[in-house]
Amino acid sequence: MSRFFLDMPNRRETNKDASQQKNSSEMRQLVLHNDEVNTFDYVIDSLREVCGHNRLQAEQCAIITHLKGSCDIKRGAYSELENMYNTLLHKFLTVTIE
Repeated sequence: MSRFFLDMPNRRETNKDASQQKNSSEMRQLVLHNDEVNTFDYVIDSLREVCGHNRLQAEQCAIITHLKGSCDIKRGAYSELENMYNTLLHKFLTVTIE
């Protein structure tokens, strides 16, 4: 039972973690989700065009998305990701900002 109390963070650590989470919440990630509609080539070309990925980066994102179901394709402030998000939606890709 004493071990439980030793593993508990103190109040100061908890407040520090909360402030770090608040600061990091300003950064978002644009996430590509797997679908059964678009081809690898189409996704790769879209990522290169919209997100500025090079060929290898776009290929890796497409493969990760296919295998894991989703992949972070870009990180930044919401305002930086919003245009890419809308453009990818218009290209019929499944994306979210998280």
